[in-house]
Amino acid sequence: MSERRITLLAAYRKEKGMSARRESQARVQKMAEAAAFRSTDQTRHRCFISYHVDDEAEATKFLDDFGDQFIGTVVGVTADDDFVDSDDTDYIMDQIRERYLGNTTVTIVLVGSCTWSRKFVDWEVYATLRRYKSFAPSGLVAINLPHMGKEGKLPSRVSDNVKGEDGYARYWTYPSSKSSLRNWVQIAYDARSTKTDLIGNSRERRKQNSAC
Repeated sequence: MSERRITLLAAYRKEKGMSARRESQARVQKMAEAAAFRSTDQTRHRCFISYHVDDEAEATKFLDDFGDQFIGTVVGVTADDDFVDSDDTDYIMDQIRERYLGNTTVTIVLVGSCTWSRKFVDWEVYATLRRYKSFAPSGLVAINLPHMGKEGKLPSRVSDNVKGEDGYARYWTYPSSKSSLRNWVQIAYDARSTKTDLIGNSRERRKQNSAC
């Protein structure tokens, strides 16, 4: 993309009040809704999908491949939100839970090369693991995107909760079947009632993105 094109796109986003992450979420949400519509199974869990905008193509593919196995929500926190500059961490997490996680019960973190470095992914995981009013903590599962193969670098807050079968969360490579993905979501959902004592969420929230 040319420098002029980048400048014009940035100006357009500023004029329309949209960040790149919000634009990406809107596009990926359409796939989430289309995929969920393919099934009428009422036993599916509602899942929040957290990903880095650079991985939009693979996040979309994930939803196309497996999005009929859960009811997916993609739209999350961005720089457009009016609460992101607050110094009150509890207030920020309350807003993320109320506005975005809502009635979801499992958060799926799609792991790409730089997912670990993104502050908004950290915030979404923070809110996932936090009890708030009538909201119990959600289940948590991390899944490598295809280009990551069998290895990846997890966001620190996710890593705090992954300890094989003994942690609150689980970490998997890209699923080879819909049944595998469905089972992983169920494991994360069940942890909400059997493993909440294992939740590690004491780390301070990430204040900025890291270079990657």
